[in-house]
Amino acid sequence: MRAARLIKMVLLLQSRPSMTGAELARELEVSERTVARDVLSLSEAGIPVYADRGRTGGYRLIGGYRTRLTGLGRSEAEALFLSGVPSALRELGLADAASAARLKVSAALLPELRDAADGAAQRFHLDAPAWYQAPSTPALLPAIAEALWDDRTVTARYRRKDTEVERVLEPYGLVLKAGVWYLAARADGDGGRGGDGGRGGDGGRGSHGGRGGHRVYRVDRFLSIAAGEDRFVRDPEFDLPAFWEERAAQFARSILREEVTVRLTPAGARWLPHVTDRTAAAEAIAAAGAPDNQGRITVTLAVETLDVAYAQLLGLGPEAELLGPPELRERFAEAARRTHELYE
Repeated sequence: MRAARLIKMVLLLQSRPSMTGAELARELEVSERTVARDVLSLSEAGIPVYADRGRTGGYRLIGGYRTRLTGLGRSEAEALFLSGVPSALRELGLADAASAARLKVSAALLPELRDAADGAAQRFHLDAPAWYQAPSTPALLPAIAEALWDDRTVTARYRRKDTEVERVLEPYGLVLKAGVWYLAARADGDGGRGGDGGRGGDGGRGSHGGRGGHRVYRVDRFLSIAAGEDRFVRDPEFDLPAFWEERAAQFARSILREEVTVRLTPAGARWLPHVTDRTAAAEAIAAAGAPDNQGRITVTLAVETLDVAYAQLLGLGPEAELLGPPELRERFAEAARRTHELYE
């Protein structure tokens, strides 16, 4: 989205002798601070944007600079049109802006490259929601996105366990994971608490921090959002993809609080990563000893709970023998007896 905004800024400056920071901010629907950062980025990229100081000053392109994006090759143009996820843009309230940006990019491309948009759309599609789960758009998502673009603090009320909590948040980024929206934010005076934890942001399981005190909040748990007048200064070291990767790995590891012992056939060992946590399965198999005379290995597997382990490992059927703990082995034995009765 930032790439589309930068292109739109260049096209706006091409169409007028000069524009003030306030005018650009209004056209681009961002803050004047963001405009200043974008102008700096354009200058560093070789676009001759000049800033006139003073009350009557503004931004202009030097020497009648024009661009038609003729430096783009076909693969680059196609990649540009893949940069947006249509369903996510609609949910963020940015579909119209993205459509306008794509039209402007198409108009500026060489004639032989103008089919790049159709070519990319017919070959790639991202279906973000998970299987067997109806997608839903949180009502407050557009308001959060608007504050995020403008670097404005928000006062948020959200559900955590059986209570409602109010926090002043600095919204840093939004992540769409398997059809669920999450907000990465820094809480004002949170003292290291307040983010969502647990499966999919279940506040009942505690919270897990990230870099620089940033936390993750599940957007559909927000009850109200009120954007303030104050803008915060973003941490220049914050990297949203790296933060999310670290946070996701930390969360996945934190919920594996039990261990079970399982004897697996070769087929069971191959299927184990498909029914339980992949990382935990890989670590368990790597740490297993030599196979027995039937080719089976015995693993110690980290699981979320014994109930979850029962539901997951039952799907392996006779390819897995649950050895312990004893109470879980008895549940598997009872399931085997009942299954035998059905097929006797």
